[in-house]
Amino acid sequence: MSASSFPKLLPRHLAILLMMTVATMFAANHVSARLAFDNGTGLLLAVLTRSGVACLILVALVIVQRKRLWLPAGSWPWQLTVGLLIAIQSVSLYSAVARLPVVIALLLVNTFPIQLALLSWALGGPRPTLRSCLIMGTILIGLLVVLDIPSWIASADGMGPGWIAGIGFGLMAAFVFACALWVTEHRLAGVGSTLRSLLTMQTVFIVMIIGGIAGVVPGGMSLPDNSTGWLGLTLLGLLYGSAFSTLFIFVPRLDMARNAPVMNIEPVASLVLGYFVLGQMLSPGQLVGGAVVVGGIVVLSLSKGR
Repeated sequence: MSASSFPKLLPRHLAILLMMTVATMFAANHVSARLAFDNGTGLLLAVLTRSGVACLILVALVIVQRKRLWLPAGSWPWQLTVGLLIAIQSVSLYSAVARLPVVIALLLVNTFPIQLALLSWALGGPRPTLRSCLIMGTILIGLLVVLDIPSWIASADGMGPGWIAGIGFGLMAAFVFACALWVTEHRLAGVGSTLRSLLTMQTVFIVMIIGGIAGVVPGGMSLPDNSTGWLGLTLLGLLYGSAFSTLFIFVPRLDMARNAPVMNIEPVASLVLGYFVLGQMLSPGQLVGGAVVVGGIVVLSLSKGR
């Protein structure tokens, strides 16, 4: 394949600016979700809205790009597995967002690179290097600080009734996402990204409908109580859809291998937006812990294969 057949990369400053904008939109989507949840919106309805918007965008891309809707033999079970994993990840993520400050929920979810490295090793992949282990240990220490474990030990009730559950959901979202990434890399490498994403979002959409009908989550399909809730629900769909489609369309031109760490600005953006929109604020110690987590994840992503 000639070099001219590859998409032309954007200038790096434009690529970084675009990725920072996308990361901020993802953060705003999570803040909007919390706004919706605080005003009566059901958890499953929020995920249904998000996945529905993504499905519409992907269908449009398939039509415009005239993609062939075909899966290689034997890949259907793995594709269904990824769809189910992302459905669980989506519910777990929003469950954490509903119970914790948004920035803490995202920091928990962003531990997925650590879990993916350990999962890959457990399944026969390369053993993490000493450097990677030291970085991952530093990230975990920062996470303990941002979770304010000493305060929880001193007064569990003061942290709120959903604190422990929120932490569990955040870590579960990270683990399930790591599993989905492993399956995608090792079992679905031959499936086109557009088709794979479309089938994944369709699976999430269908699972949310089934879950709502079955009443799996009490009040999971509840409509917002007021205009603020409707605004949050509308924004989470639009923001996620816009960020998802922008990243999906431009990813061949963003030089992700070099620029991907820029996406770790998402927790920082959620901290700022959470403060102004939701009044959420962390203590100085938690801010330091969050900086350690974000910095460690960036270093870990830059040191892959070293």
